[in-house]
Amino acid sequence: MNTFCTYALHQIEVAVLSVVAIIDKLTEEDLFVRPTADKHSVGELLKHIAVICRADFLISGGATQEEMSAYYAGVSLNNLKDIQAELLTSYSYLAQAFHEMSDEELHREVASYWGATYTRYEWLLEILAHLYHHRGQLHAMLVHCNGKDPKVPLFE
Repeated sequence: MNTFCTYALHQIEVAVLSVVAIIDKLTEEDLFVRPTADKHSVGELLKHIAVICRADFLISGGATQEEMSAYYAGVSLNNLKDIQAELLTSYSYLAQAFHEMSDEELHREVASYWGATYTRYEWLLEILAHLYHHRGQLHAMLVHCNGKDPKVPLFE
């Protein structure tokens, strides 16, 4: 596997494992906390985070908007245990897929259904950024809006 992919996947794994650790500190009731009325609840955000690796990988492969809608409709995460399991499964799926890619595949440009075009490697970096963005959002929601600091290291 490409060395740079190894490094990027390691950083994604760091983010995933820190979210798993944060989930370990939550109760099922925490899923319903909604700091801002018209924004995601903690549970809705966690459900989104849980599928980022697989969903964004599908997008990076050229999935259509209809295919992504069907994917999201097929995901049912009803509790903390389900969210954790999907997060880990989604990461494993992504890591396995990138382990199998040749350098030629990593350099192939793919357009998303909304028109953004990146190489497969750049999509991997997008996935990394997307995951870190929402992990920071989750942490801020818990600490500043819910008064619940999970005391989980976010970086190595």
